[in-house]
Amino acid sequence: LWFYMFNISLSETMHQLMHSYTNLLLKGIQLQKLDLSVTHIRTLKGVCHNSKSTAQSIAKHMQRDKAQITRALNDLLAAELIFKTDNPLDGRSQLLQATPKGEDVMEKLDVAEKWAVEQLTQNLKADELALFLRVSRIMVESTVKL
Repeated sequence: LWFYMFNISLSETMHQLMHSYTNLLLKGIQLQKLDLSVTHIRTLKGVCHNSKSTAQSIAKHMQRDKAQITRALNDLLAAELIFKTDNPLDGRSQLLQATPKGEDVMEKLDVAEKWAVEQLTQNLKADELALFLRVSRIMVESTVKL
């Protein structure tokens, strides 16, 4: 009974935490005057944080359907936030890179993300935050093995 009640409480808390972070991040994005969906943001981050990113690698990393990622990439291309170059290692794919405009958007996203984290953690002491990060990392790593 104790484990069941703890499990429900943990599940509910995790769910609320994810929603709180997402809502804060979206508010931070609005404050930066950016008009991007979460999928577009994650896709742009994937391009910016991996100089060898392809549509396939982003879809795999995000655990999303390649068609969905391709649509997001096409939107980012149309908005001139990214561009494609030939992949010298695989003629069937193209490497994706951020344009200067895309890099500017990424900087604004970084500001929004930092603001969201600051809002979420403002009442935590340094040791509490360190413990949360350590425990969270253990939980994430335990799912990687599945």
